[in-house]
Amino acid sequence: MTGTITKLPDLGWMLRPLTEIPGVRHAVVVSEDGLRLGHASAHNLSGPVAELSVAEAESLSAACAAMTMTGRSTAGLLFGNAAGVRQLMLESDHGFVLFTQAGAGAHLGVATDTGADIGLVAQQMQLLVAQIGAHLSTPPRDPVTPLNPSS
Repeated sequence: MTGTITKLPDLGWMLRPLTEIPGVRHAVVVSEDGLRLGHASAHNLSGPVAELSVAEAESLSAACAAMTMTGRSTAGLLFGNAAGVRQLMLESDHGFVLFTQAGAGAHLGVATDTGADIGLVAQQMQLLVAQIGAHLSTPPRDPVTPLNPSS
């Protein structure tokens, strides 16, 4: 028997208030293991990634999961295994990406331009999580039962 994956409804519509903040380009909710739970892009964007497609959002989700796991491992090495990670930030030549825990088993990632007010974006991310974090949570997948080679 193999584990099952519960299909959640797309949560992208919940992210619309974040993408209306000036300078915010994209927002994505990902499961802890890298599955896209929802995404949204701001209107009237230009540039190399004007709007995230589902495929791009899924790739971003996998990258977000890798970054959050790296952050968790780093915090564990520096502060002990009980240390949690509240927020991560990546700064590039073209903008910022902020990650925060969005509920049990889920993370929220927001990409901005360089001119965005990062403090405001981080604050609005925390408010969104406080308001609807329970809807952003995702239960862990059922454990996969190893195949029995003798059967």
